[in-house]
Amino acid sequence: METSFSLKDKVIVVTGGTGILGGAFIEGIVEAGGAVGILGRNEAVATERAEAINKSGGKAVALVADVLHEEQLEQAKQKMLDTFGRIDGLVNGAGGNMPAGVLEPEDDIFSMNLAGMKKVMDINLWGTVVPTQIFGEAIAKTGNGSIVNISSMNSKRAITKVLGYNMGKAGVDYYTQWFAVELANRYGDQIRMNSIAPGFFLTEQNRDLLTTPEGGYTDRGGLVIRQTPFKRFGNPDELKGALVWLLSDASRFVTGATINVDGGFSVFGGV
Repeated sequence: METSFSLKDKVIVVTGGTGILGGAFIEGIVEAGGAVGILGRNEAVATERAEAINKSGGKAVALVADVLHEEQLEQAKQKMLDTFGRIDGLVNGAGGNMPAGVLEPEDDIFSMNLAGMKKVMDINLWGTVVPTQIFGEAIAKTGNGSIVNISSMNSKRAITKVLGYNMGKAGVDYYTQWFAVELANRYGDQIRMNSIAPGFFLTEQNRDLLTTPEGGYTDRGGLVIRQTPFKRFGNPDELKGALVWLLSDASRFVTGATINVDGGFSVFGGV
């Protein structure tokens, strides 16, 4: 049983690897024995994290690329192949929101910043599809690969303000199901695609929306806590178990699935 959950000898790329959740993803992979490509736009953070892993006896390489830029991703793929000789898995962790994709309560709903909403939708949906096209080609050659997308509670419920993010993550959910079936039709059980839907975790992008400088909750943060049966935000480390399971051989008969890691948010009716 212990061996089936191991990522020993597996080589995995993590997009969004320079963020807070991305940091937990790469730690979980390395702790399970895998080698990791840390992909992000922040070269300094990617390099720092890779160097720390290598110094501690793990295997990592920094990959600088924008997930919507195919040429940069091709270069990153080649660097992975030059370094490790293969790619066994991909974690599509890049995504998020930005101010241009937020509709405040006082804003006119018929004058939304459509360009901003589209940009946010693109980074979440196409920022998942494009890396899969690039790295998936290499994964298909290994004979046993796993791709894990990152969904969100925003695809399950109508979360106010962030329409572009909601639509992007809803697209990720359908893409996960559709692509999992298409992979199975072509490769059988050799390549799988699943997703993790985190609940509310504090990141650089949402910390000010959910918490106050004094450490309390904003009105929006308080609403989230009341809707979460565990009555707290998630800790990034709590995503590691689901991720390692989906990347490992322990989940070999699982594809097209979404695993909620949300403290009960998705099932609570509020009463």
